[in-house]
Amino acid sequence: MAELVYPPVIGFARTMFKVQGLRFDISGTEHVPRKGGALLVSNHIGYLDFVFAGLTALPAKRLVRFMAKESVFRHKVSGPLMRAMKHIPVDRSEGMHAYKHALTALRSGEIIGVFPEATISQSFTLKSFKSGAARLAMEAGVPLLPVALWGTQRLWTKDQPRQLGRNGFPISIRVGEQMTPHQDEKPGALTRRLRLRVQELLEDAQRAYTGRPSGPNDHWWLPAHLGGTAPTAEDVAARERAAASE
Repeated sequence: MAELVYPPVIGFARTMFKVQGLRFDISGTEHVPRKGGALLVSNHIGYLDFVFAGLTALPAKRLVRFMAKESVFRHKVSGPLMRAMKHIPVDRSEGMHAYKHALTALRSGEIIGVFPEATISQSFTLKSFKSGAARLAMEAGVPLLPVALWGTQRLWTKDQPRQLGRNGFPISIRVGEQMTPHQDEKPGALTRRLRLRVQELLEDAQRAYTGRPSGPNDHWWLPAHLGGTAPTAEDVAARERAAASE
């Protein structure tokens, strides 16, 4: 079936990136398979991460179908677009339908994109990974494709104003080699190995990143261990516990 919506959306996004003056540093796209199913797994630091992670498949002439929270599909603007691009809605109270949908798509040769941290990391460090990605890839018999993004949080992330004008921000994206389970490897062990690989890719992207804070009030997008003012993972967890108890 012809893709009537996805290519124009990609074209629009690329035009907007040029308008914004974004500077891309992308490596590892040769690891994206040119045919067959694969599960793309990325860290999650900003609301536009699915757009940037999807760029990694374009050199292979592939499109990525992302699993996204169901509320996005109910929005009057994003909903019709998400459905037309064949992304997969996830109802967190009943995730089996989305799992089966993704499993069928993988077995039919699609690339499915997931964020195993489930939500944006406000510390901009890796959170723990859910094991669903590993289980899905193992059941479908497809490779995992680890991806790390850096700099995307500067555009639009949780509890920060959007910066979508002409900003000239650099964006670093790293794609790792395909991963498959070792013999008799359990989903939990594969998940830990996957997270470690994404961490390595993230650190590589951070080392190569050319962006610097523009002033004393622009350290918010850097994690604490890199000298920034982003909350630590412990701070975020404490804040979430306090909010849940109110």
